[in-house]
Amino acid sequence: MRVALGQFAVARTWEENLATTLGLMRQAVAGGADLLVLPEGVLARDITVPDIVLKSAQPLDGPFMSGVLAESAKHALTLQMCIHVPNGKGQVFNELVTVRSGKIIATYRKLHLYDAFAVKESTNVEAGTEIPALLDIGGMKVGTMTCYDVRFPELARRLVLDGAEVIVLPAAWVRGLAKEAHWEVMVTARALENTCYMVAVGECGERNIGASRVVDPLGVTIVAAGEAPALLFADLHSERVAHARKVLPVLANRRFARPEFA
Repeated sequence: MRVALGQFAVARTWEENLATTLGLMRQAVAGGADLLVLPEGVLARDITVPDIVLKSAQPLDGPFMSGVLAESAKHALTLQMCIHVPNGKGQVFNELVTVRSGKIIATYRKLHLYDAFAVKESTNVEAGTEIPALLDIGGMKVGTMTCYDVRFPELARRLVLDGAEVIVLPAAWVRGLAKEAHWEVMVTARALENTCYMVAVGECGERNIGASRVVDPLGVTIVAAGEAPALLFADLHSERVAHARKVLPVLANRRFARPEFA
């Protein structure tokens, strides 16, 4: 499976971000990608507006997604990204949307909200209640998580025990003391402890670190971005997963049961 990682700084208006998204989709198709992953919260970003996620939220049939779906109908590329969707109760869902061939084929509402480091995502966002189902993309089984989810190893382990060979992680990782190190360590740890690929795509810009990367099932970073906008490509192989699980059989050797949602 060829994956493209589209790292960019989310602008203040959905129109600008739609244009960026469509451009990255076209570049990913030209580069032969099966999957394009974009960051978390791509509708709008304005660090001077604390409730920007409420003001910018759109339904899945809104103008942003309508533009994405129209472009998606032209090719077979799978696209994954997160947008904020109104929940009808004055808050929003942080929703990871998967698009292919002009249709939304899956959604996942972020389970673990970022109530940490003096930030309280739950003020404006309602947490999801369901573990995401796996997707078939480019001949591989793909699981999904969003940003802060990476700090909870139970979710990654559950996805892998369900059959995931790859875990996709859109994020908007906020800058802070040692936060860059946290990101690198945890993305690598989730890959290595589960002998799976991690495809982690971060927003860059004023507030967030960027640092998108792909880590393979033995903890090797295949590609990595810095702090600036970038489009990276990486080739993932089921054979590499099988090899890792043969030489490092942590899944077979585990002594704990399959994690269940509480």
